[in-house]
Amino acid sequence: MTFSISILGSTGSIGKSLIQILKLKKKNIKINLLTCNKNYKQLFNQAKFFNVKNLIITDEKTFSFVIKKKKYSKYNIYNNYDNFNKIFKNKNDYVMSSISGLNGLIPTYNIIKFTKKIAIANKETIICAWNLIQLELKKYKTKFVPVDSEHFSALFAINKHAMSEINKVILTASGGPFLKTPLSKFQSINISDALNHPNWSMGKKISVDSATMMNKVFEIIEAKNIFKIPYDKLSILVQPDSYFHALIKFNNGLTKIVLHKTDMKIPILNTIFESDLLLQKKIIKNYDLDIKKINNPKLENIDFNRFPLTKIINILPNKPSLFETILVAANDEIVRLFLLNRISFNDINKLIFKIIKSKQFFKYKKKPVNKINDILILNTYIKQYINSKIFKKND
Repeated sequence: MTFSISILGSTGSIGKSLIQILKLKKKNIKINLLTCNKNYKQLFNQAKFFNVKNLIITDEKTFSFVIKKKKYSKYNIYNNYDNFNKIFKNKNDYVMSSISGLNGLIPTYNIIKFTKKIAIANKETIICAWNLIQLELKKYKTKFVPVDSEHFSALFAINKHAMSEINKVILTASGGPFLKTPLSKFQSINISDALNHPNWSMGKKISVDSATMMNKVFEIIEAKNIFKIPYDKLSILVQPDSYFHALIKFNNGLTKIVLHKTDMKIPILNTIFESDLLLQKKIIKNYDLDIKKINNPKLENIDFNRFPLTKIINILPNKPSLFETILVAANDEIVRLFLLNRISFNDINKLIFKIIKSKQFFKYKKKPVNKINDILILNTYIKQYINSKIFKKND
């Protein structure tokens, strides 16, 4: 029986990991859609290997260049995500949504009706629009599964347990490249330092988020939404090796710990081919337990002086609000400015706190998320505000 798949963001790190798994699977796979922003060469290599006809290239210049090439004329190439009705004649068995940033929000939301199961690696969708996503999942009877290693590990440990049985959900953080850097040297941190993650090979934006630990703030929000658990039952522990991914403490005194190698193919594999034992052997065959890491997990509490952004968790509203969009948008733009070398690493913390604590934006904690468009409008406004008001004052 043919298993149908679509991948939103197939040339990113998550998409490429899934492609590697599918190449090992080989048989009975039909890919309906692959997408990218600019990396058209890799996209067409993927399309050729799997004989994929439908492609989306969202960057306008890249799309205009590709569409003129005769050698690509056999493909159905689109420039946006408005053509799902043309592309999908039947529901996909599985969709991976791994477009980065809020650019992934609308396609993730719109593709739910066209799939039986969706794996979402797009943090922003779960953080900013989870209440709206849930309504679509329920409406179209689509199964959701998280892809982040921490959330998938927590889900694996919780399994069929009721949330009332759980005392604490603990996510782990590596601490990134600056876990042991003297605080006196933070003033001189440069871009290459921030991108030098000790365990994971990731994109620039997520690497900076790991260095500031804003990624863990986002993951706590995701966990609150996914597991329907209040913030006071969620916490973070630093685990430098990224070998321990989640700890679930139960009310009966027992604690489950989920650990695995730093390879995203493990959680991805288990969201799509969890019962394929032959495929699991191909991918997991060399992943023996690392006894040294188990014997010395080096778990520790967060140093708030080193990672001040983690204090944001204490001011987050338990009910979904537009405040989360402000947090995401502000971080996106401020990290972008850092990567352009226009602000310092320490400025990231200062500017984010300046925005989210201002009366102008703090009030959004009480404003509900009613429409996708509310998120997109606010996202644009925050970025314009930073560049026209905040950033100019720091020039």
